[in-house]
Amino acid sequence: MSFWEEKIEVIERNELERLQLERLRQTISQAAQSPFYKNLFTGKGISSDSIKTLEHLQDLPLTTKDDLRSGRPEDFLAVSPQKVVRLHVSSGTTGTPTAVYHTMQDLDNWADMVARCLCMAGVTPSDVFQNMVGYGLFTGGLGLHYGAERLGVTVLPAGVGNSRRQINLMKNFGTSVIHIIPSYALKLIGTMADFGVNPREELNLRIAVVGAEPYSEATRRRIENEYGLMVVNSYGLSEMNGPGVAFDCPHQTGLHLWEDNYILEIIDPDTLEPLPAGQTGEVVLTTLCREAMPLIRFRTRDLASIIPGDCLCGRTHRRLSRLQGRTDDMLILKGVNIFPMQVESVLMGLEETGRNYVIVVDKDGDLDKMTVRVEMSGSLFSAEEQAKDQAHKKISQLLRDELLISPAVELVDPGNLPSSEGKAVRVIDNRPKEAG
Repeated sequence: MSFWEEKIEVIERNELERLQLERLRQTISQAAQSPFYKNLFTGKGISSDSIKTLEHLQDLPLTTKDDLRSGRPEDFLAVSPQKVVRLHVSSGTTGTPTAVYHTMQDLDNWADMVARCLCMAGVTPSDVFQNMVGYGLFTGGLGLHYGAERLGVTVLPAGVGNSRRQINLMKNFGTSVIHIIPSYALKLIGTMADFGVNPREELNLRIAVVGAEPYSEATRRRIENEYGLMVVNSYGLSEMNGPGVAFDCPHQTGLHLWEDNYILEIIDPDTLEPLPAGQTGEVVLTTLCREAMPLIRFRTRDLASIIPGDCLCGRTHRRLSRLQGRTDDMLILKGVNIFPMQVESVLMGLEETGRNYVIVVDKDGDLDKMTVRVEMSGSLFSAEEQAKDQAHKKISQLLRDELLISPAVELVDPGNLPSSEGKAVRVIDNRPKEAG
């Protein structure tokens, strides 16, 4: 088992919490340099001296995306503009994009965290790392790029798209590690088949770093089986730097969240009360090493749980479960709460289904109607109609058992659903928006 910073990765719990408290108090002082937190702290009598224990953090107000969007981005800037060397902007897939500032110190620390993640996953300086996600305002490309270089890995900054060129790069340069979003990983397998490329036999791939959009464990296993490699899950968000917040180790039993850089809370998204380990709620994060833009108790909207117990890898930082979805992704149909991940977990575990699907929600009179459109696998496409009918009944029953409602199911010919080389659009909600 390899370590990037072994002393901090296996630090004793009580020592880690002492470090967190020290850094939290420093963060409160740093955050108070920004107009937003200065005004907030002054009004509530908050200062670094008022934080005596880690539990006192829960007395502080939560920060939300709406806070970041409601004023000027520089209201959260805690250093002079002259110290800012980079600005990233979130994708804005669920609302107005948010801006995040970085100093050189921030970027240096971020690269170290990503290097720590990659090293933990088994990446070494002898690997060739093909970075197949977007560069620019999206944090995923540059975040993994600089972290891999910090580790000493040879990096191919391939960016997104041009699937044939991606495959040729893998073949020509012996790519062994890829960074890819899950929906594109599934699409690329189809492209490889079209060009007669068998990734298990013709490529040198051994690890895929996968993230940027929620995906199920069934999708992870499908990607692993198709490519013949190990998939490690990467968790991050622009407001917390980007990738590198939490990462799988090779045991794949949860994502180690680096608690020397973040304080992790899980809260009930409705009552805002803290939840114990093992119980799913909303992930709340506080930065501990951010200079330009520290954030206090930031509501991520991501749903997950803390995995109790220790990991076999020996790291002492708590583990975060696979994301169960987002609070703003939830659909309510016929009084039932439904997350797209539930649909994916059913579809991707079946040999009858292909690699692409979409959920369409419409109004049928006064009632909501949900339709799941899923591509058939190649073998089902060429099968008799009776086999297709049986597959349709099977998928419908499994979805009904999982969702507790009965969505309509449409089996679509392979390649007939729109696909994207960026984040996949899994839900099309055609219901009229309520006024106000």
